[in-house]
Amino acid sequence: MKNIYSVIKSPVITEKSTIKAALGQVIFWVDLEANKQDIKTAVEKIFNVKVLDVNTQRVPGKVKRMGKYAGQKSTRKKAYITLREGDKIEIFQGV
Repeated sequence: MKNIYSVIKSPVITEKSTIKAALGQVIFWVDLEANKQDIKTAVEKIFNVKVLDVNTQRVPGKVKRMGKYAGQKSTRKKAYITLREGDKIEIFQGV
């Protein structure tokens, strides 16, 4: 990836992600084309933390219907990022 700011799309704010944030793991929506090394580099440079591990998951788009018409939501990619003990990302504090 060329730009580190285009790798990370947004944080995932759910009950599961807030529980994982307390355990030192944060979850982001990332670009479909980004690999684990791109994600690790982007998080370390943007948030100034040390990343220990990156796990990714592709979330397929669901088929949605509106009357007789059917469409499909976009496929997205999640990244589960494990941080070094003591490092925190401020987005997830107090959520």
